[in-house]
Amino acid sequence: MSLGPPPRRIDVTADQVRRLVAAQFPHWADLPVRPVANGGWDNRTFHLGDAMSVRLPSAAEYALAVEKEQRWLPVLAPRLPLPIPVPLAEGRPGADYPFAWSVYPWLDGEPATAEGIADPVGFATDLAGFLAALQDVDPTGVPGPGKHNWFRGGPLHTYDELVRHLLDDLTGEIWQVALDARWDGVARWLHGDVAAGNLLLDKGKLAAVIDFGSCGAGDPACDVAIAWTLLTAGGRRVFRERLAIDDATWARGRGWALWKTLGTRSRAHGREAAEAERVLGEIRAEYGG
Repeated sequence: MSLGPPPRRIDVTADQVRRLVAAQFPHWADLPVRPVANGGWDNRTFHLGDAMSVRLPSAAEYALAVEKEQRWLPVLAPRLPLPIPVPLAEGRPGADYPFAWSVYPWLDGEPATAEGIADPVGFATDLAGFLAALQDVDPTGVPGPGKHNWFRGGPLHTYDELVRHLLDDLTGEIWQVALDARWDGVARWLHGDVAAGNLLLDKGKLAAVIDFGSCGAGDPACDVAIAWTLLTAGGRRVFRERLAIDDATWARGRGWALWKTLGTRSRAHGREAAEAERVLGEIRAEYGG
Protein backbone atom coordinates (compact mmCIF):
# COMPACT_ATOMS: atom_id res chain seq x y z
CA MET A 1 0.00 0.00 0.00
CA SER A 2 1.27 3.45 -0.90
CA LEU A 3 0.09 6.78 0.47
CA GLY A 4 1.09 8.42 -2.79
CA PRO A 5 2.10 12.07 -3.18
CA PRO A 6 0.80 14.68 -0.74
CA PRO A 7 -2.67 16.00 -1.59
CA ARG A 8 -2.76 19.21 -3.62
CA ARG A 9 -4.98 21.38 -1.44
CA ILE A 10 -7.06 24.23 -2.75
CA ASP A 11 -8.40 27.34 -1.07
CA VAL A 12 -12.13 27.95 -0.80
CA THR A 13 -13.62 31.39 -0.24
CA ALA A 14 -16.83 32.45 1.44
CA ASP A 15 -17.92 33.97 -1.87
CA GLN A 16 -17.58 30.59 -3.59
CA VAL A 17 -19.67 28.98 -0.87
CA ARG A 18 -22.36 31.64 -1.23
CA ARG A 19 -22.52 31.02 -4.97
CA LEU A 20 -22.63 27.24 -4.53
CA VAL A 21 -25.45 27.45 -2.01
CA ALA A 22 -27.43 29.99 -4.02
CA ALA A 23 -27.20 27.92 -7.20
CA GLN A 24 -27.97 24.53 -5.69
CA PHE A 25 -30.01 25.27 -2.56
CA PRO A 26 -31.78 28.56 -3.24
CA HIS A 27 -33.96 28.20 -0.14
CA TRP A 28 -30.76 28.83 1.89
CA ALA A 29 -29.39 31.56 -0.37
CA ASP A 30 -30.19 34.40 2.05
CA LEU A 31 -28.30 32.84 4.97
CA PRO A 32 -24.95 34.44 5.85
CA VAL A 33 -21.77 32.47 5.14
CA ARG A 34 -18.64 32.92 7.23
CA PRO A 35 -15.53 30.78 7.78
CA VAL A 36 -15.30 28.59 10.86
CA ALA A 37 -12.32 29.44 13.03
CA ASN A 38 -9.76 26.61 12.70
CA GLY A 39 -12.07 25.16 10.09
CA GLY A 40 -10.05 22.06 9.27
CA TRP A 41 -7.24 20.68 7.15
CA ASP A 42 -8.87 17.97 5.06
CA ASN A 43 -11.96 20.13 4.61
CA ARG A 44 -12.77 23.84 4.59
CA THR A 45 -15.73 24.53 6.86
CA PHE A 46 -18.08 27.51 6.86
CA HIS A 47 -21.04 28.56 8.97
CA LEU A 48 -24.28 28.69 7.00
CA GLY A 49 -26.56 30.84 9.08
CA ASP A 50 -26.58 29.99 12.77
CA ALA A 51 -27.70 26.38 12.58
CA MET A 52 -25.79 24.78 9.70
CA SER A 53 -22.29 24.33 8.32
CA VAL A 54 -20.88 23.71 4.86
CA ARG A 55 -18.00 21.24 4.58
CA LEU A 56 -15.90 21.28 1.43
CA PRO A 57 -12.98 18.90 0.81
CA SER A 58 -9.69 20.70 0.27
CA ALA A 59 -8.24 18.11 -2.17
CA ALA A 60 -9.36 15.32 -4.47
CA GLU A 61 -8.23 12.66 -2.00
CA TYR A 62 -10.39 14.11 0.77
CA ALA A 63 -13.38 14.36 -1.56
CA LEU A 64 -13.44 10.54 -1.63
CA ALA A 65 -15.06 10.66 1.82
CA VAL A 66 -18.13 12.69 0.81
CA GLU A 67 -20.14 9.81 -0.67
CA LYS A 68 -19.22 7.62 2.30
CA GLU A 69 -20.35 10.22 4.84
CA GLN A 70 -23.59 10.83 2.96
CA ARG A 71 -24.31 7.09 2.85
CA TRP A 72 -23.31 5.97 6.30
CA LEU A 73 -23.66 8.78 8.84
CA PRO A 74 -27.48 8.60 8.75
CA VAL A 75 -27.15 4.87 9.46
CA LEU A 76 -24.79 5.39 12.40
CA ALA A 77 -26.49 8.31 14.13
CA PRO A 78 -29.48 6.50 15.71
CA ARG A 79 -27.20 3.71 16.95
CA LEU A 80 -24.79 5.94 18.86
CA PRO A 81 -25.12 7.45 22.36
CA LEU A 82 -23.84 10.91 21.37
CA PRO A 83 -24.74 13.28 18.53
CA ILE A 84 -22.75 13.05 15.32
CA PRO A 85 -23.06 15.20 12.18
CA VAL A 86 -25.69 13.86 9.78
CA PRO A 87 -25.72 15.41 6.30
CA LEU A 88 -28.66 17.61 5.37
CA ALA A 89 -27.73 17.88 1.69
CA GLU A 90 -25.04 16.95 -0.82
CA GLY A 91 -23.69 19.60 -3.16
CA ARG A 92 -22.15 19.24 -6.60
CA PRO A 93 -19.12 20.90 -8.16
CA GLY A 94 -19.69 24.48 -9.26
CA ALA A 95 -18.58 28.10 -8.83
CA ASP A 96 -15.02 27.04 -9.75
CA TYR A 97 -15.07 24.47 -6.94
CA PRO A 98 -14.34 20.96 -8.32
CA PHE A 99 -15.62 18.47 -5.74
CA ALA A 100 -18.80 17.20 -4.10
CA TRP A 101 -19.53 18.84 -0.72
CA SER A 102 -21.97 18.62 2.15
CA VAL A 103 -24.29 20.70 4.31
CA TYR A 104 -24.54 19.64 7.95
CA PRO A 105 -26.36 20.84 11.04
CA TRP A 106 -24.12 22.83 13.34
CA LEU A 107 -23.30 20.92 16.52
CA ASP A 108 -22.60 23.15 19.50
CA GLY A 109 -19.62 22.53 21.74
CA GLU A 110 -15.99 23.38 22.31
CA PRO A 111 -13.14 21.15 21.08
CA ALA A 112 -11.86 19.02 23.93
CA THR A 113 -8.75 20.05 25.85
CA ALA A 114 -7.22 18.52 28.93
CA GLU A 115 -8.00 21.73 30.82
CA GLY A 116 -11.59 21.84 29.58
CA ILE A 117 -12.56 18.31 30.63
CA ALA A 118 -14.39 18.53 33.94
CA ASP A 119 -14.05 14.87 34.96
CA PRO A 120 -11.23 13.01 33.14
CA VAL A 121 -12.40 9.56 34.21
CA GLY A 122 -16.02 10.32 33.34
CA PHE A 123 -14.94 11.69 29.97
CA ALA A 124 -12.92 8.52 29.27
CA THR A 125 -15.89 6.37 30.26
CA ASP A 126 -18.24 8.27 27.95
CA LEU A 127 -15.79 8.13 25.05
CA ALA A 128 -15.25 4.41 25.51
CA GLY A 129 -19.02 3.91 25.57
CA PHE A 130 -19.35 5.80 22.30
CA LEU A 131 -16.62 3.72 20.62
CA ALA A 132 -18.08 0.48 21.98
CA ALA A 133 -21.44 1.38 20.44
CA LEU A 134 -19.75 2.29 17.15
CA GLN A 135 -17.90 -1.01 17.03
CA ASP A 136 -21.16 -2.88 17.65
CA VAL A 137 -22.78 -1.51 14.47
CA ASP A 138 -22.82 -4.03 11.62
CA PRO A 139 -19.95 -3.08 9.24
CA THR A 140 -21.34 -5.00 6.24
CA GLY A 141 -20.81 -2.94 3.11
CA VAL A 142 -18.68 -0.31 4.83
CA PRO A 143 -15.46 0.51 2.94
CA GLY A 144 -12.28 -0.96 4.36
CA PRO A 145 -8.92 0.81 4.66
CA GLY A 146 -8.00 2.84 1.60
CA LYS A 147 -7.22 6.26 0.22
CA HIS A 148 -10.66 7.48 1.32
CA ASN A 149 -9.49 7.33 4.96
CA TRP A 150 -5.69 7.20 4.57
CA PHE A 151 -5.65 3.52 5.47
CA ARG A 152 -7.10 3.91 8.96
CA GLY A 153 -8.07 0.43 10.09
CA GLY A 154 -5.21 -1.07 8.12
CA PRO A 155 -1.75 -2.18 9.26
CA LEU A 156 0.69 0.27 10.79
CA HIS A 157 3.28 -0.98 8.32
CA THR A 158 1.77 1.52 5.85
CA TYR A 159 3.45 4.29 7.86
CA ASP A 160 6.69 2.51 8.72
CA GLU A 161 8.83 4.34 6.19
CA LEU A 162 7.56 7.71 7.40
CA VAL A 163 8.26 6.93 11.06
CA ARG A 164 11.59 5.08 11.06
CA HIS A 165 13.83 8.14 10.85
CA LEU A 166 12.00 9.79 13.77
CA LEU A 167 12.54 6.97 16.28
CA ASP A 168 15.03 6.68 19.13
CA ASP A 169 15.92 3.45 20.94
CA LEU A 170 12.84 3.34 23.18
CA THR A 171 10.28 4.64 20.71
CA GLY A 172 11.80 2.30 18.13
CA GLU A 173 11.09 -0.61 20.48
CA ILE A 174 7.54 0.63 21.10
CA TRP A 175 6.97 0.95 17.35
CA GLN A 176 8.29 -2.53 16.61
CA VAL A 177 6.06 -4.05 19.29
CA ALA A 178 3.10 -2.31 17.62
CA LEU A 179 4.08 -3.63 14.19
CA ASP A 180 4.37 -7.17 15.55
CA ALA A 181 1.04 -7.12 17.44
CA ARG A 182 -1.47 -9.21 15.51
CA TRP A 183 -5.02 -8.17 14.68
CA ASP A 184 -7.74 -10.81 14.94
CA GLY A 185 -8.99 -9.91 11.45
CA VAL A 186 -12.55 -9.10 12.53
CA ALA A 187 -13.49 -5.84 10.83
CA ARG A 188 -15.31 -3.32 13.03
CA TRP A 189 -16.55 0.20 12.54
CA LEU A 190 -13.94 2.84 13.35
CA HIS A 191 -14.02 6.62 13.45
CA GLY A 192 -10.46 6.91 12.19
CA ASP A 193 -9.55 10.25 13.75
CA VAL A 194 -10.53 10.26 17.41
CA ALA A 195 -8.67 13.44 18.31
CA ALA A 196 -9.26 16.32 20.69
CA GLY A 197 -10.50 18.61 17.93
CA ASN A 198 -13.20 16.11 16.93
CA LEU A 199 -14.57 15.64 20.47
CA LEU A 200 -16.88 18.44 21.57
CA LEU A 201 -17.44 19.47 25.17
CA ASP A 202 -20.44 21.07 26.80
CA LYS A 203 -19.72 22.30 30.33
CA GLY A 204 -16.69 20.03 30.42
CA LYS A 205 -18.58 16.87 29.43
CA LEU A 206 -18.33 14.96 26.15
CA ALA A 207 -21.27 16.22 24.09
CA ALA A 208 -20.69 15.17 20.46
CA VAL A 209 -18.22 13.49 18.10
CA ILE A 210 -17.57 15.07 14.70
CA ASP A 211 -15.51 14.65 11.50
CA PHE A 212 -16.08 11.12 10.23
CA GLY A 213 -14.05 11.63 7.06
CA SER A 214 -11.61 8.88 8.09
CA CYS A 215 -14.28 6.37 9.15
CA GLY A 216 -14.50 2.87 7.75
CA ALA A 217 -14.32 -0.78 8.71
CA GLY A 218 -11.19 -2.60 9.82
CA ASP A 219 -8.88 -2.78 12.82
CA PRO A 220 -10.21 -0.26 15.37
CA ALA A 221 -6.82 0.12 17.07
CA CYS A 222 -6.35 3.52 15.43
CA ASP A 223 -9.20 4.85 17.61
CA VAL A 224 -7.28 3.76 20.73
CA ALA A 225 -4.56 6.38 20.14
CA ILE A 226 -6.64 8.94 22.07
CA ALA A 227 -5.75 7.04 25.26
CA TRP A 228 -2.30 8.67 25.13
CA THR A 229 -2.95 11.87 23.18
CA LEU A 230 -5.67 13.23 25.49
CA LEU A 231 -6.67 10.97 28.38
CA THR A 232 -5.11 11.02 31.84
CA ALA A 233 -3.51 7.90 33.32
CA GLY A 234 -6.69 7.20 35.29
CA GLY A 235 -8.86 7.84 32.26
CA ARG A 236 -6.65 5.57 30.19
CA ARG A 237 -7.20 2.67 32.59
CA VAL A 238 -10.98 3.11 32.57
CA PHE A 239 -11.02 3.52 28.80
CA ARG A 240 -9.17 0.23 28.32
CA GLU A 241 -11.37 -1.61 30.80
CA ARG A 242 -14.62 -0.29 29.32
CA LEU A 243 -13.61 -1.34 25.79
CA ALA A 244 -12.05 -4.64 26.97
CA ILE A 245 -8.96 -3.95 24.87
CA ASP A 246 -6.56 -6.88 24.64
CA ASP A 247 -2.78 -6.52 24.78
CA ALA A 248 -2.26 -6.70 21.03
CA THR A 249 -4.86 -4.04 20.24
CA TRP A 250 -3.45 -1.85 23.01
CA ALA A 251 0.04 -2.16 21.52
CA ARG A 252 -1.22 -1.25 18.04
CA GLY A 253 -3.15 1.68 19.48
CA ARG A 254 0.01 2.88 21.21
CA GLY A 255 1.76 2.61 17.85
CA TRP A 256 -0.89 4.81 16.21
CA ALA A 257 -0.44 7.36 18.99
CA LEU A 258 3.33 7.25 18.48
CA TRP A 259 3.02 7.74 14.71
CA LYS A 260 0.66 10.67 15.13
CA THR A 261 2.75 12.35 17.82
CA LEU A 262 6.10 11.92 16.10
CA GLY A 263 4.63 13.39 12.94
CA THR A 264 3.27 16.36 14.88
CA ARG A 265 6.58 16.93 16.65
CA SER A 266 8.53 16.88 13.39
CA ARG A 267 6.65 19.90 12.02
CA ALA A 268 5.39 21.69 15.15
CA HIS A 269 6.62 24.74 17.02
CA GLY A 270 5.89 26.38 20.33
CA ARG A 271 2.93 25.09 22.29
CA GLU A 272 2.10 22.36 19.78
CA ALA A 273 5.66 21.01 19.93
CA ALA A 274 5.58 21.08 23.75
CA GLU A 275 2.30 19.14 23.70
CA ALA A 276 3.82 16.53 21.39
CA GLU A 277 6.73 16.10 23.81
CA ARG A 278 4.27 15.68 26.66
CA VAL A 279 2.40 12.95 24.80
CA LEU A 280 5.64 11.18 23.92
CA GLY A 281 6.48 11.21 27.61
CA GLU A 282 3.10 9.60 28.36
CA ILE A 283 3.71 6.91 25.73
CA ARG A 284 7.21 6.13 27.01
CA ALA A 285 6.12 6.08 30.66
CA GLU A 286 3.07 3.86 30.07
CA TYR A 287 5.09 1.43 27.98
CA GLY A 288 7.89 1.27 30.52
CA GLY A 289 5.51 1.05 33.46
